[in-house]
Amino acid sequence: MLQRFLDPATLASISKLDLIAKTVVDGFVAGLHRSPDFGFSQEFAEYRAYTPGDDLRHVDWSVYARSERLYLKRFRGETNSQMSVLIDASNSMSFSSGKVSKIDYARFAAASLFYLANAQRDASGLIVFDDEVRNYIQPSTRQGQLHRLLHGVEHAEPRQRSDYAKPFVHLMEFLKRRGMVVVLSDFYGDPETIIRAIQPLRFRGNDVVLFHVLDSRELDPQINDPVILIDLETQDSLEVSPDYARREYRGKISAHIDALREKAKGSGMDYYLMRTDKPLDGALREYLSIRQGRL
Repeated sequence: MLQRFLDPATLASISKLDLIAKTVVDGFVAGLHRSPDFGFSQEFAEYRAYTPGDDLRHVDWSVYARSERLYLKRFRGETNSQMSVLIDASNSMSFSSGKVSKIDYARFAAASLFYLANAQRDASGLIVFDDEVRNYIQPSTRQGQLHRLLHGVEHAEPRQRSDYAKPFVHLMEFLKRRGMVVVLSDFYGDPETIIRAIQPLRFRGNDVVLFHVLDSRELDPQINDPVILIDLETQDSLEVSPDYARREYRGKISAHIDALREKAKGSGMDYYLMRTDKPLDGALREYLSIRQGRL
């Protein structure tokens, strides 16, 4: 039943980003079957049943709303975790073959990660970029931080072209301590150049995750007649035949994805392909299961 509510098109019909994030995270957590580490931080330990005298501030009321049973979230201690999320807001991220564009999917994912980090008391920050850094919110746990982050995510509008060097130089300049860095992008660029721009964050001991956000039609174009395609960032045009789309293009996009995945892996980064037609909670859950399998 949760999957029905977490269909990307259904998420797009919800007007408030905080409600989208809560919906995704509740479904995500419910699907983990009380995993001892349900988030990307390693601070959360487990759920345990409430007993009289326990501090009600630690009750998970979302679990109570579903089960009518009181459970407390137990932590391993004060958190030292920090997460920075970078959203690519270049023009190519505006593409959509359905109801959810790539930038919308990236917004939903970022908001959900911030909501989850806030629940785990982790410091979170945001960078929105295209060929410049358009918004930077320094990682923090101060009051109102979640609201600031969601406001920043909501106003991430596609424009200009991608420049992967500038946001990471900016982040390294202001990042005070090691943590997790999550990048949400369609990664249209040379894989080697992209990974080279991000590598210094790994050298400094940060945990880097690349979420590759692509539309289903970018992976499997449905072209039955010759068409002229326009590049959203350069405005260059290209005439494409159905045969080219079926054969050469699919080989090229597969090679691009494979190269990005392998170069990320070779640099100690996590890579995960996110399709905008797939439920977001399922994508997060699948990624986490892969990640936990390596820990």
